[in-house]
Amino acid sequence: MKNIPHDSASKHVTGQSVYIDDMPVNSRLLTGRVVYSRHAHAKIKSPDLTKAKQLPGVHAVLCYQDIPGHNQMGPVIHDEVCLAIKEVHCVGQAIVLIAAENEEIAIEAEKLVVIEYEPLEAVLELRRAIEKNTLLAPARTMNRGDAETAMKNSFHTIRGELETGAQEHWYLETQSCLCIPGEHQEINVFSSTQHPSETQAIVAEVLGIAKNEVVVETRRMGGAFGGKETQANHAAAWTALLCHATKRPVKIRLSRDDDQKITGKRHRFLIRYEARFNEDGKLLAVKFELNADAGYTTDLSMAILERAMLHADNAYFIPDMSVTGKAYRTNLPSNTAFRGFGGPQGMAGMETVIDRIARFLKKDPAEIRKLNFYGTEKENITHYGQEVELNRLHLLYDQLMETSDYAKRKKEVELFNSKNEFYKKGMAITPVKFGISFTTSFLNQAGALVNIYKDGTVLVNHGGTEMGQGLNTKIRQIAAAELGVTIDKIKVNATNTSKVPNTSATAASAGTDLNGMAVKDAIEKLKSRIGKQLAAEFSKIRPEKPTTVDHLIFQNNTIIDSLYPDRKIAFDEAMVICHLNQISLSATGFYKTPDIGWDKLKGWGKPFNYYSFGMSVSEVLVDTLTGSHKNLRTDILHDVGDSINPGIDLGQVEGGFIQGMGWCTTEEIKWDEKGNLLNHSPDTYKIPSVQDIPADFRVNLLQNVPNPNAIRKSKAVAEPPLMLAFSTWLAIKDAISAVGNHQHEPFFQLPATNEVILLSIEDIRKKIKGN
Repeated sequence: MKNIPHDSASKHVTGQSVYIDDMPVNSRLLTGRVVYSRHAHAKIKSPDLTKAKQLPGVHAVLCYQDIPGHNQMGPVIHDEVCLAIKEVHCVGQAIVLIAAENEEIAIEAEKLVVIEYEPLEAVLELRRAIEKNTLLAPARTMNRGDAETAMKNSFHTIRGELETGAQEHWYLETQSCLCIPGEHQEINVFSSTQHPSETQAIVAEVLGIAKNEVVVETRRMGGAFGGKETQANHAAAWTALLCHATKRPVKIRLSRDDDQKITGKRHRFLIRYEARFNEDGKLLAVKFELNADAGYTTDLSMAILERAMLHADNAYFIPDMSVTGKAYRTNLPSNTAFRGFGGPQGMAGMETVIDRIARFLKKDPAEIRKLNFYGTEKENITHYGQEVELNRLHLLYDQLMETSDYAKRKKEVELFNSKNEFYKKGMAITPVKFGISFTTSFLNQAGALVNIYKDGTVLVNHGGTEMGQGLNTKIRQIAAAELGVTIDKIKVNATNTSKVPNTSATAASAGTDLNGMAVKDAIEKLKSRIGKQLAAEFSKIRPEKPTTVDHLIFQNNTIIDSLYPDRKIAFDEAMVICHLNQISLSATGFYKTPDIGWDKLKGWGKPFNYYSFGMSVSEVLVDTLTGSHKNLRTDILHDVGDSINPGIDLGQVEGGFIQGMGWCTTEEIKWDEKGNLLNHSPDTYKIPSVQDIPADFRVNLLQNVPNPNAIRKSKAVAEPPLMLAFSTWLAIKDAISAVGNHQHEPFFQLPATNEVILLSIEDIRKKIKGN
């Protein structure tokens, strides 16, 4: 029951899975195309669309003046226009939309669009934005104790900066949308979106119609990773405008190059830190300043910055801690959600501090980490006031240190380094403590609709979206377990705003937690109705010994009276009886996460329902002459509570780690001095390949640690494993440090590309010569 295959696995490998681009449409389908800015910042002077409109096969050429509703698609703050008006703020900002008979005609029409620009000064670097104080919103702060005073009373201090890079989502299916007009104002939107309800709202707003005229459906996405939480709205809005203008079906599917140029990335951060600690390595006070590159509009930047601040402690108790967060506008596409949602950037700063303390004290970083872990009964309150309950850090550490042979291998690494000049090995163990819930508390809600048919089959609708993570598979398992039927009886339908309204995004790793509980709520209502009817039916057998609802058990496609086992009925037969007795076999479910909430302004409270924990040990080999590295072995132990589906959870842990490793090592994004993205295709943007996977990859789930705070005692798994990749990042730093026999702090950044590794090694060699 637990390790059933992914719901779409067989469809994927046989080519039967239907994505937006696979959906059959009639011959009236038009192809949409987006004409976007080639300048990072410029005034638009007298655009001329005349020739493009006259091209045969072109059915619409639209600019901002053709928008019937509001020219706006900002998801939180309305500061992002759908189509540029008189000024563009980044390369990739949409200006004109084209609908044509086919892609070739649309491309020819784009060539006929004449736009004159007057270039303006562009801010492209985060440090430049800080200099010009292009703040997106007032700075945020979180404080516990008095870090400023504590800094003056401690033994040792370190301070420095860390730059973390951007990251491209590189989902396999690019941003895509198909819109089909209905009667009068109705429009059906088939969108590759993580947030159908928000897509519905944005489409309604740009068209100037009510939400009940817009139906958004999402069967599945070909990957998303946060990149389709808000920015799928863009393609949907553009497609809807063209559909509305032509009264014909229209589809937009961005090319890989255009997708990478137009969409936002993981936020670049500049992290400034100062830490004080005693001679044992015990943290006494830490100050962080987190500076984020938001791009040209707000998008979700403030929420991402907030989560970075909430995770600036990672797994460590700090008596006096101060975190300041600032987000800055730049003339780049609006940066957006990405797996981890700011958590990785916040944790990178903390792990850098721990690593530097260990090198300063000439100790193993593993020892410093263990010393500073949150406690189980004391030293277990975060810098924002939440208790770290059911702390698994110490259990993970003890088990992983043993199963990975850390101590033995660490000595072997030291021996290897003493005998080799041009190759160096490094090792690191790093933890993850990740809070599960939307930090915008009202978003922690979900709905479901469950229909049981007379043949005993069940159709489940819920507000979550499937993007390959296995959500629908887990929902099937939950529904089957709660109803006591086999998995073949359950079908999970496409997410549809006309079935389940007002949903939250499938994000924050909470998809199964929220939607699973909503499905459970609906099924409990159904079981209560069914149970009352069957109790009455069973009681007819011997009225003096009636069946009560409390004694009915739903299991193995059968409903049984636990007191009188001879009173039983097949599930499908029971549904016929219920129908004949006019019992409703359809129910809605709803869930909201209990007992969470916090004061955003004060930065204090309980933003998370629970914490997910994980730990990783990595060993790498670095070629000091080329800067290349090889991940020799990674051991991961991750806490997912009582796993609903261990196979899917292991896949999420492995995939999250590899994606995190890409961010930490190879995935460097570069823009030129005019704001043009230089590596916008797979031949220039280096996501991890099969050769980058650890040669020896050992991934296990922590056993016998049920989580009482989530559906079926499980835990979320999607985002936390990404940060386990810090073990690879810091193992590389450990190998670099070995060049100077660990006597000098290496220059280091994220990602640790070959170039960064070589520059760091060269810096150490200069320091050696200087001594």
